[in-house]
Amino acid sequence: MSDPNTASIVSTSPATMPAEAGTGAPANVSLPEGAKQQKPRGLLGDAWTDLRRKPLFWVSAALIVLFVVMSAFPSLFTSGNPDAGSLDQSLTDPSSDGWFGFDVLGRDVYARTIYGARASIIVAVVSTVLTLLIGGAMGIIAGYRGGWVDALLSRVADIFFGLPFVLGSIVILTTFNGSGTDNGEWTIMGLVILSLTVLSWPVVMRLMRSSVLATKEADYIVAARALGAGTGRIILKHLLPNCLAPLLVYGTIMVGSFIGAEATLSFLGIGLKSPVVSWGIMISESQNFLRVSPFLLFFPAAFLVAAVLSFVMLGEAVREALDPKLR
Repeated sequence: MSDPNTASIVSTSPATMPAEAGTGAPANVSLPEGAKQQKPRGLLGDAWTDLRRKPLFWVSAALIVLFVVMSAFPSLFTSGNPDAGSLDQSLTDPSSDGWFGFDVLGRDVYARTIYGARASIIVAVVSTVLTLLIGGAMGIIAGYRGGWVDALLSRVADIFFGLPFVLGSIVILTTFNGSGTDNGEWTIMGLVILSLTVLSWPVVMRLMRSSVLATKEADYIVAARALGAGTGRIILKHLLPNCLAPLLVYGTIMVGSFIGAEATLSFLGIGLKSPVVSWGIMISESQNFLRVSPFLLFFPAAFLVAAVLSFVMLGEAVREALDPKLR
């Protein structure tokens, strides 16, 4: 003889049960929105949540957006021609006719300062992207493969580490962009980008190599390898996303450093040259008129410092957000 309680329990389906066990709510009634379990955030999600609470991040990001828009659409900020000048206005002080004054050739300093952002930003951003791609790729290969591949790539990086930055730039730029050569605007910018990239990729290579060495023996990498994942899948799906944090921080700071480096090379006369308009060229041209017309130096230098500081401050904010120990 069967137990009726047992039969009733077996015949009762979850859809006909009056209530959820332990909740007191009917089975067909969904829980409130706030009661649902939220999906846990990853490293980037936590970093973004932390960044949104930092005033330093918003100030630096606003300045960077301003400089990027200025370099991409300079006509939004000025209608003047940076190359047109009149000797009648030579070394005229700032006024309503020219907010930043006029240089020795009668050119509008305000228009030249606005258009000067284009060359500086383009050189810095392209140099940073190429440096991250070359150095990051070589760092991944060296750290993941190890052995003689790691030794060979590390020795090549050591050779480039031994080249002083200023001396190496002088050699490269004077060889291909000397006083006897007549290069176009984009050719000159390309040579400066080449010199910055060639002399800077070993630092990125070392950063990526260290991150890969610390990550490639993690449990999820070992599990993926045991399940038959190929080298490409392990690198793209597991290693790269977990090794990008140091490169993001360094890349952000590197943009500001390259803006200053381009200005330094242009000031020394081996970087960008006319007909290119950049902040470094304007600072170089103002050195002979510093006492009589200090505004020729002040305005482009102020924009240069603001651009460098904005990228450096953004890099510091990102570094603190990506490092759990600093939160």
